[in-house]
Amino acid sequence: MNKNSVIRIARPTDNLELIKNQYLNGLGFKLLFEFKDHEGFDGVIIGHENQPYHLEFTHHRGTTVGKSPTKDHLLAFYIPNEDEYNSQCKKLLDAGFIKVKSYNPYWDYNGSTYEDNDGYRIVLAKISFGEHH
Repeated sequence: MNKNSVIRIARPTDNLELIKNQYLNGLGFKLLFEFKDHEGFDGVIIGHENQPYHLEFTHHRGTTVGKSPTKDHLLAFYIPNEDEYNSQCKKLLDAGFIKVKSYNPYWDYNGSTYEDNDGYRIVLAKISFGEHH
């Protein structure tokens, strides 16, 4: 894989507008692209401009996908600065994420876990990537 490749992590939702707003407000992402009725699919692509990663949420009209299949479906963000970490935790709560006990205790030792309305989880780790506790 070329190191300049962009990664997009995509998942379906039954709550496209709600999930879009949770992630835009809770993580401070920007709406990069939005589409409606693209062969029956609606979706949004969010992230930070000029960053090599994006999140895509889609809804296939007329289908139901339900909640996250496990409690270990998550995205982890490393925020070693304590003030930034605390601020980001508050933003997630204000956006409607719910603080939960992590399925993997490692994340509780090193940060906190939040669940969106679909049951998918965000981990905020208060350590640097590669730092182990």
